[in-house]
Amino acid sequence: MITIKTNHGDISVELLEEKAPISCENFRQYVADGHFDGTIFHRVIPNFMIQCGGMDENMDSKPTRDPIKNEADNGEKNERGTLAMARTGVVDSATSQFFINLNNNDFLDHGGRDFGYAVFGRVSDGMDVVDAIAGVQTGTHRGHQDVPTEAVTIIGVTVAE
Repeated sequence: MITIKTNHGDISVELLEEKAPISCENFRQYVADGHFDGTIFHRVIPNFMIQCGGMDENMDSKPTRDPIKNEADNGEKNERGTLAMARTGVVDSATSQFFINLNNNDFLDHGGRDFGYAVFGRVSDGMDVVDAIAGVQTGTHRGHQDVPTEAVTIIGVTVAE
């Protein structure tokens, strides 16, 4: 079990190790490295998703490891409460950023509009926290849209075996 401790409360996550082994190992390594500590939810779009894992409060990107293979073809769907790897327009470009789906976003699934976004986890407790984050006021900050006007920070991420 993974716990994402935020300044809005805790989010418990179950990783889908069998369905997304590369994404899960990647996530676990970033947790072990302390990468997520002090990062923010830098993109919050109500009724869609909340994104985090790569930027600090100044909207500066944290250094990452090399991108991983996209596992969007694993049969998992971008449904409410799932975690998926964020990426650029390049299929195999995901590094540390991920998002939590606020709705069933089937257009992000494999084969919908493109290769898709790899689902690698599911919120097991704390959707109330996710929904609270989704409801914060947002604006534009340093050229980025949909940024919370008051930082929503990841204090730390822990793994309980």
